[in-house]
Amino acid sequence: MRLVVALGGNALLKRGEPMTAENQLANVRRAAHALAPIIREHQTVVTHGNGPQVGLLALQAAAYGNPSAFPLDVLGAESEGMIGYMIEQELRNELGLERPVATLLTQTAVDPYDPAFKSPSKPVGPVYGKDEAMKLAAERGWTVGPDGTNYRRLVASPQPQSILESRTIEILMQAGVTVICAGGGGIPVVRLPTGAFHGVEAVIDKDLASALLARRLGADALLMLTDVAAVEVDHGTASARAIRSASPDALAKIHFEAGSMGPKVAAAIGFVNETGGIASIGSLSEVEAVLDGRAGTRVRADAEGLELA
Repeated sequence: MRLVVALGGNALLKRGEPMTAENQLANVRRAAHALAPIIREHQTVVTHGNGPQVGLLALQAAAYGNPSAFPLDVLGAESEGMIGYMIEQELRNELGLERPVATLLTQTAVDPYDPAFKSPSKPVGPVYGKDEAMKLAAERGWTVGPDGTNYRRLVASPQPQSILESRTIEILMQAGVTVICAGGGGIPVVRLPTGAFHGVEAVIDKDLASALLARRLGADALLMLTDVAAVEVDHGTASARAIRSASPDALAKIHFEAGSMGPKVAAAIGFVNETGGIASIGSLSEVEAVLDGRAGTRVRADAEGLELA
């Protein structure tokens, strides 16, 4: 099979864990070990999140007193290379030199008039208490908002329209290369009236970009791996139950928070509706079972309504 596997930011850096190179490398090592068996058996593209990392890089840039010197598209490229390097190295350690692996900086085109630019909604960077978040917003001109019980910086998250390197990724896959790409949803760019491309201040949702890439590559399955076992109905309540399988129509009738499962569910629905393939959401630690349908939430065109655990 041809797979696109999207690693959530929380699968690479655990919630509440300090953002250090050592912590991230340890998590990447675990991710590579989990992914290696399916990469040996299937054509695989690996994408990944970068929300915590790009937010930290933005803070570091702000410390120099001129945050605009390092806009989000440049910081996105920096984080894409950094995380991709770690994943590539650990996959090579797992798979051996005979299995080629490559990281590709990836640009994702968006609409310059996307309404998301007027309504920042994507959380990036560390978490703050409310008072600290409001102070930083006033000092730096940020938009901030709730993320669970804490607050985080919010940035624009426009819809991905095209992956500029999709043809390059296809060529690499045909040559037997496992490609790590579209990190953090890809580097956000817009096309100018001249036809040239230019970076913009935004962070693209990694799951929506991964679903777009999966459609362009003709993938058989899209796997979105995070730190939770499955999508739940009534999440956060005593009546919460895991969804084992669902049709796109049944899943579309349930509300999921935009800052949580919303983008993953939307990505799964879009991919299945357009391709008839399978989309699964589940835990990185159970990736083989998620692929086989023995764990996680599986979205299929031929599913009948919702099957709950």
